[in-house]
Amino acid sequence: MARKFPRAPEAHRDPGSSGMEPHRPDLHRRARVEVEFDEQTVLGALFGQFDQNLVQIENRLGVYISARGNRVQIEGPDDSVARARDVLKGMHQRLLTGQEVDAGAVEALIMMSNEPTLEGIITGAPDGAPPIMIRTRKKTIVPRSATQIEYMRALVKEDVIFALGPAGTGKTYLAVAQAVAQLISGSVQRLILSRPAVEAGERLGFLPGDMKEKVDPYLRPLYDALYDCMPPEQVERRLASGEIEIAPIAFMRGRTLADAFVILDEAQNTTPAQMKMFLTRFGQNSRMVICGDPKQVDLPGGVNASGLADAVGRLEGIEGIGTVRFSTADVVRHPIVGRIVEAYEGTNA
Repeated sequence: MARKFPRAPEAHRDPGSSGMEPHRPDLHRRARVEVEFDEQTVLGALFGQFDQNLVQIENRLGVYISARGNRVQIEGPDDSVARARDVLKGMHQRLLTGQEVDAGAVEALIMMSNEPTLEGIITGAPDGAPPIMIRTRKKTIVPRSATQIEYMRALVKEDVIFALGPAGTGKTYLAVAQAVAQLISGSVQRLILSRPAVEAGERLGFLPGDMKEKVDPYLRPLYDALYDCMPPEQVERRLASGEIEIAPIAFMRGRTLADAFVILDEAQNTTPAQMKMFLTRFGQNSRMVICGDPKQVDLPGGVNASGLADAVGRLEGIEGIGTVRFSTADVVRHPIVGRIVEAYEGTNA
């Protein structure tokens, strides 16, 4: 069954035309390519319901896509055609490896198609090395931005990693996924997730319940990431056995965390003294990831009271310590999240 989209989507029409003919800038640089997919069983998921994935690529890259059987033809400006081809190949490869392709994954591939690393992510390095990915019990995770590539490499290389940037860039999620993968493989014996229990602009008053019930609301994002990477029964079993521990940063004092993957989330809300205490818990065969957004400090003293910027300033460049900086361009939640973050940061600039 053939699929053909109108030749001129509204977003690509020439405002000065009658609407009958499509606006075609750079006619001498237009191209047309055909992509053939050998594995046809995934074409339905590749195109999406009502071809929504193809529509998304067309609208974002300004190309026209038609399909007949297992062959897809792309037409438009030559650079956009090349990017659309790489995005379709990336989507197809993800489906073949059992990964889901939703609107977020398509958007991530579109963003990454402008980076020279996309082909390496999809097919692996020329020497046959596998693509960059994290395998957990529930899913296989691949990078969705160029900075995530750098981050995922740092997660397996450096002893201490500072991940800095706005919400939605995958800082904590990827760290939890890597920690789960290492716990499952046995390369670490424990997974420790921590956060400072700081109210984000609200006065919550006295919370009911025991200590666990009081601090759990602050730690909920860590639970969410954990349950997304492991079956619930395994999470509960490992929590009960102590293999996985989720606790406020205050509970770290006086301990040495050996054979552990340790993650500190919302690190911008630690004081310099808390940060020093946390970093000095580092033990043998351990890895620490410190995630935070230096621009979103909820401490009474504001940015100047934050231990995150202080620690990065003191430790960046030391052997074994890596720093990865995300920007609004790396936001991998719904595309509107990136625009919201960008609008607020622009206002504060």
